[in-house]
Amino acid sequence: MDQTSIQASEGEAAIANKLKYMPGFGNDFETESLPGALPQGQNSPQKCNYGLYAEQLSGSPFTAPRGTNERSWLYRIRPSVRHTRRFSNASYPLWKTAPCLDEHSLPLGQLRWNPVPAPTEKLTFLQGVRTMTTAGDVTTQVGMSAHVYVFNEDMVDDYFFNADGELLIVPQLGAIRVFTEMGIMDVEPLEICLIPRGMMFKIMRNGEQTVWRGYICENYGAKFTLPDRGPIGANCLANPRDFKTPVAAFEDKETPCRVHVKWCGKFYVTEIGHSPLDVVAWHGNYAPYKYDLRTFSPVGAISFDHPDPSIFSVLTAPTEDAGTANVDFVIFPPRWLVAEHTFRPPWYHRNIMSEFMGLIHGQYDAKEEGFVPGGMSLHNMMLAHGPDAIAFEKASNAELKPVKLDNTMAFMFETRYPQQLTKYAAELETLQDDYLECWDGLERKFDGTPGIK
Repeated sequence: MDQTSIQASEGEAAIANKLKYMPGFGNDFETESLPGALPQGQNSPQKCNYGLYAEQLSGSPFTAPRGTNERSWLYRIRPSVRHTRRFSNASYPLWKTAPCLDEHSLPLGQLRWNPVPAPTEKLTFLQGVRTMTTAGDVTTQVGMSAHVYVFNEDMVDDYFFNADGELLIVPQLGAIRVFTEMGIMDVEPLEICLIPRGMMFKIMRNGEQTVWRGYICENYGAKFTLPDRGPIGANCLANPRDFKTPVAAFEDKETPCRVHVKWCGKFYVTEIGHSPLDVVAWHGNYAPYKYDLRTFSPVGAISFDHPDPSIFSVLTAPTEDAGTANVDFVIFPPRWLVAEHTFRPPWYHRNIMSEFMGLIHGQYDAKEEGFVPGGMSLHNMMLAHGPDAIAFEKASNAELKPVKLDNTMAFMFETRYPQQLTKYAAELETLQDDYLECWDGLERKFDGTPGIK
């Protein structure tokens, strides 16, 4: 059982020195930040130690099968009924929720953007979320939204929980500190973190720079889990031990605070006189976690041809249709390319899935130019895409010796449902008007002669 005690008055360095994590994916954890705060042998004693309140946070129906049943018991300074008072309406006009249709007149097409511009005013993480696409319907808990975030201010006395879905956060520029009800996570570029549906948190800057930027997948559907490996077997891809859940940590402060809520696409705010991050101990399997993308163990072709990109799936949010994801989170990490007699970049294809892609750092192998770190692309279902003309010529004529594809990390939020573009994304100044020209050089090479030319 890990123990740590983090108070609101402590500085960043002191907090960082105390941060600890528990390894494993989907485990049943237990952790306390004060000795004896966690009851043993029962969940809800008549009186909890330290005068704490016991409550359960459920991430699934009570009667869900044991393998998918999610809940945690929290032991906190105040029960959650004291962490909200009378709500009032709030507005975050650039954070959109599905269904979000017919917001713009931009025609259908393959799209790509340069990074979102740095803010000219002070923005917190919550204020800095900008929705690029939405898919499905939040009221039926189907689909997702793809967002970018850009901010330069801490959420000091502001807290947030999202009743609409879990948040998968992918930093691209600047490390962040994510303080949740159940502990603190420091997350840097090339790491990700996940905040479960309904869990309170705030996000602060971690480090010295001028802007923090990244991507978010808001998953309305079944929670993210590890994909089945099938014939790959028991190892590789994202291994469970590399997922890290924070130990208990609480913020004990009695100052005016605001709790913001997203519920069925609408925003509300309530004012309270204390921090809601007051969980002193907890146990269960409904918890936040972080993951280092550099620990992903890729598999690939060791003879010929290019496998489907599903081999790079880190997490999947399934639907009732087996093998058809509500959302897949896929990465394209550094790896060796060794396939013989093979066009090694991703092949040209059309797909029933809709792909929102981002680049964390480096260069993506299928796009030699134009796709830059912090940028984005959208290839909706059945719209053709693949390597640009430069990448095609380079790969078609390269010496097929083993090559290390290095200094790169791209990712994809891929969903079964069409991704609807928001007005913000359609009118974003960084939208590349010339994206389609990257394929202009792919001219006819057919000459009717049999054999390879």
